[in-house]
Amino acid sequence: MSDLNYLYGAPLSKADFKTTAEDFMVDEDLGIEFTGNGEHVCLQVVKKGENTQYVAKIIAQKAGVSPRDVSYAGMKDRHGVCSQWFSVKVPIKKHIDFTELNSESIFIVSQQRHERKLRTGCHKGNKFTITLRNVTEPLDILCRINAVRSGVPNYFGEQRFGRDGHNLVMAEKMFAGERIRDKKLRGIIISAARSHIFNQLVSLRVKEHGLAKTMHREVFMLSGSNAFFEDAINDENIARLASGDIVMSAPMAGKSDKGLTEQEKIWLKPYQAWCEGLGELGLKNERRMLRLIPDNLAVETLDNTTLKLSFGLPKGCFATALLRELVDYTDASPKERKEKDNGINEDTVK
Repeated sequence: MSDLNYLYGAPLSKADFKTTAEDFMVDEDLGIEFTGNGEHVCLQVVKKGENTQYVAKIIAQKAGVSPRDVSYAGMKDRHGVCSQWFSVKVPIKKHIDFTELNSESIFIVSQQRHERKLRTGCHKGNKFTITLRNVTEPLDILCRINAVRSGVPNYFGEQRFGRDGHNLVMAEKMFAGERIRDKKLRGIIISAARSHIFNQLVSLRVKEHGLAKTMHREVFMLSGSNAFFEDAINDENIARLASGDIVMSAPMAGKSDKGLTEQEKIWLKPYQAWCEGLGELGLKNERRMLRLIPDNLAVETLDNTTLKLSFGLPKGCFATALLRELVDYTDASPKERKEKDNGINEDTVK
């Protein structure tokens, strides 16, 4: 993400991020009321130092089913303390005590019956508590807080692109004709490609127009929906933007140029081959909101070099998109430290 334009200029302060697991805490806001009956058991799990797939695997083993029969709303970072919900199909007359899975890294908070399984993206959002350590210019971060409250570019985070952007290297090979048989891997690569194009277009817009200024024509999204429409800026749309009924958006590239403004078509020309490849794979043009506005952003000074941030984000949005506008952070998680010890240049670790 280092090549993407900043909305408020590059931050002056540096800091360490994820020094300990407790420095990155995430609570999934599911926003669902469970029915209390049905053949699906929903589990709220707090995990520390484990990835989502591993937790799904041990839940499957406990339930005696395949890992693909365990579902969850969204992926959560391994290097942190994260709560999230899983669901697994269990016969109504069968009771499984999933608390027997409790360990130093996994804790079952709750299990409830529900009539439907959880699906990817069914959650409302996530709440973050992030502790920054070894902060070099805390005053610069504090000065940026109010600006960031009004929104930041809704960039996809670096984790979407793999180690050293490997997923984008694979995307280039795929669009050049290399066949990727693994369906899951292919999906990850496609997602990375679309996310990269989105980031580049948003970065261009930040550079040329910022995020507050509208263009003569915009593609608006209905708030809380994937529905979108193109229209000229007018009194009605200005009022709807101000009320939050609609938001400005940027394209998630796909088949054809339908639903794109003329300016977006110009910006997309360098990525035409990738767009054509995505179209051949059957992906349609979609939209993603342009500006990411944090909910209840707060900062607490713990000491002269330590700050704690708390905020909520909608589903599918990345905490690092907000964090990069506040501070030049270094990921100090165990994996990063190990790679640094093995001689990998810190600047290459994204």
